[in-house]
Amino acid sequence: MNCSIVIRAYNEEKHIGRLLEGIKQQTVKDVDVILVDSGSTDSTVAIAESYGARIVKIRPEEFTFGRSLNYGVKEAKRELVVIASAHVYPVYPDWLETLLRPFQDESIALTYGKQRGPEFAKFSEQQIFHQWYPDVSKPKQETAFCNNANAAIRKSLWEKNNYDETLTGLEDLAWAKWAKEQGHAITYVAEAEIIHVHNETPRGVYNRYRREAMALRRIYPEAHFNFYDFLRLTVTNILSDLWHAARERALLKNISSIFWFRTMQFHGTRMGHRETSLVTPQLRETFYYARERKMKDEKKRDVAPIKYKR
Repeated sequence: MNCSIVIRAYNEEKHIGRLLEGIKQQTVKDVDVILVDSGSTDSTVAIAESYGARIVKIRPEEFTFGRSLNYGVKEAKRELVVIASAHVYPVYPDWLETLLRPFQDESIALTYGKQRGPEFAKFSEQQIFHQWYPDVSKPKQETAFCNNANAAIRKSLWEKNNYDETLTGLEDLAWAKWAKEQGHAITYVAEAEIIHVHNETPRGVYNRYRREAMALRRIYPEAHFNFYDFLRLTVTNILSDLWHAARERALLKNISSIFWFRTMQFHGTRMGHRETSLVTPQLRETFYYARERKMKDEKKRDVAPIKYKR
């Protein structure tokens, strides 16, 4: 089993080394690592080169999420292409092995794995990770939901349909939607777990959800999100987070971030939606709705996690 790994990066010297070290410790050894750098001014490129990564550069003024991925996938030497954000790192040494295993089924076009935040992640962000990435795998899932922070695709299918370079985000969802429309399948692999480091300001959270909502409207023109949705989902998600935080005896230290995070999340979502219409219930639940979960519901694996030096 072999693969190429495409990593998009901009000034990621704080995180890129841990990802590359995690790749080095994988059970899959035959890997071709490509770093797509969009103008880093720190030591990101030097660190990547020290691990043997090939560097592909894109000018900052040309950057879009889809375009940077297209640059990287084009350079990939292998049929199976793993896509990872520069600020993630694998938990287990069989991350690649488990993420790639479903491709033994020729109908699988894309796989994506579990994401969790580091210990210092905002409480609401952790709730979203639990909501979107459960402990149970989903072979051939019903929706097109996926996430390119931790995913893999077939290059031969990408050659038929490149990532949309005009979207403000969710280029992964657009590609997955196309793949399903062509009769291919998507698999969620819970065992392929990574830690995803987000440490955003309120403005950063607002901008992320605003651009993703703008992209969602392009992909699903029938989508809508009005002021009532903003109020309802802000309130219900804040209450859900407060309840979970109280159960986990973490309310006091998280109460402030819960309020601002959820407010910025859904304010950004509302501003990104400029028109009102309908969206599939499955997709609305995936993106917006808090789900009930058990406290301390993490499934333990028999695989020892990677021990990082830093």
